[in-house]
Amino acid sequence: MVDDPLTFSPDINSTLVGRAQGLYAFSSQEESSLMMAMTFSFLEGKYNGSALSLLGRNPPFNTVREMPIVGGSGLFRFARGYAQARTNTFNLTTGDTCVEYNVYVLHY
Repeated sequence: MVDDPLTFSPDINSTLVGRAQGLYAFSSQEESSLMMAMTFSFLEGKYNGSALSLLGRNPPFNTVREMPIVGGSGLFRFARGYAQARTNTFNLTTGDTCVEYNVYVLHY
């Protein structure tokens, strides 16, 4: 289960714009791969109260991972698109990870 901050940039002092909430689990017997179900819930600006839903396979050791955006709410109703994830930092000792998501969506 995750309930992580969504910030404008990777800087720890960056502006909080929402929360990444959902779950992920290892889903492959041959390689490190996660199945992710996550909602990006926005708390600031014109997207306040809106959300995007991501559902897909995430091989975390690939440089760039692409996952589908399968829907949304609020200003993102009927959203379709994809997200590209890139690991910005990973601390092997603590397990803390900062991931950059670039999201491309079409919505009404």
